[in-house]
Amino acid sequence: MHPHERDHGHSQDRDHSHGHGHSHGHGEHGHSHPTPPGFKGFFYGIFVPHSHDAADSIDDAMEAHSEGIRALKISLVLMLATTVVQAVIVAFSGSVALLADTIHNLSDALTAVPLWIAFVLSRRVATRKYTYGFNRAEDLAGLFVVLMIALSSIVAAYEAIDRLINPRPMENIGWVIAAGIVGFLGNEAVAVYRIRVGRKIGSAALIADGVHARTDGFTSLAVVVGGIGVLLGFPQADPIVGLLISAMIAVLLVGTVRSVGRRLMDGIEPELVDRAEHALDHLEEIESVERVRLRWVGHRLHGDAILRTGPMTLTEAARLADKAEASVKKHMPNVDEMAVRVTAAAPGV
Repeated sequence: MHPHERDHGHSQDRDHSHGHGHSHGHGEHGHSHPTPPGFKGFFYGIFVPHSHDAADSIDDAMEAHSEGIRALKISLVLMLATTVVQAVIVAFSGSVALLADTIHNLSDALTAVPLWIAFVLSRRVATRKYTYGFNRAEDLAGLFVVLMIALSSIVAAYEAIDRLINPRPMENIGWVIAAGIVGFLGNEAVAVYRIRVGRKIGSAALIADGVHARTDGFTSLAVVVGGIGVLLGFPQADPIVGLLISAMIAVLLVGTVRSVGRRLMDGIEPELVDRAEHALDHLEEIESVERVRLRWVGHRLHGDAILRTGPMTLTEAARLADKAEASVKKHMPNVDEMAVRVTAAAPGV
């Protein structure tokens, strides 16, 4: 199962010798999700609250797939219910603006469909053509969500500028405010749920979709603020708040692009590499960890490691490789595969 070799002249990708006389906190396996610093971090914190939820809370791949699909189903029902309530308000108010917002929320609710398809595809077994399986479809769906967030920012900015240049009186203000509140609450509930489940199973695409719902919720909230501004005799409040929301979405988009783009480029959070090395550090037979590589495939992790040990037989090396793989999976249950190669000194050296 694992390739092993005896090698005296190996190249060290990194010099990572480990002592075994230290202790670590093994009870906490959560990793952090760094918040961008400064101005970006302020707005990023508004839309995506920091969480200490581990991305390895679910150790079974099929269970993680199922929970992701369940989150999409429930959130889709919530968004459709929100759209129906807004449609009823539109029928009472006859507001064209509310009709446009309702149609917008309906189209945003349907962005969950590509991600749903990706989760279903990820459950298919690998084939001779797709030997790594279909989990990467999830990352492609995340890219689609990023494009939708960008489109939301552009549309919001365009509508705000158009209202500044061509002011239009806001009718049925009370109904407009009511529909905005409904839209905000519905989108925020969906956002909280998707982000929580996304962090739990380690899905950047599901988190991005939650962020998308949150941006739409704040857009609806901007409608509320604008309506209140009109009631207070400041009609320009609506487009001005719209521009501010558009700018906040654009700032948020930068962090989301980095997160999804890192997955597509096989980037990995450094703390996860540290955790894998920490898991290998438990094994007394290992003299040093020559290399550890990890990458996300959808919301699951695949990786490999090269270990250096003292003199041992091929049988002992094979047994150690299995032991090392088991240790990594114990510390990181969302790791599906961890190929380990043991480089052992020849007996008598």
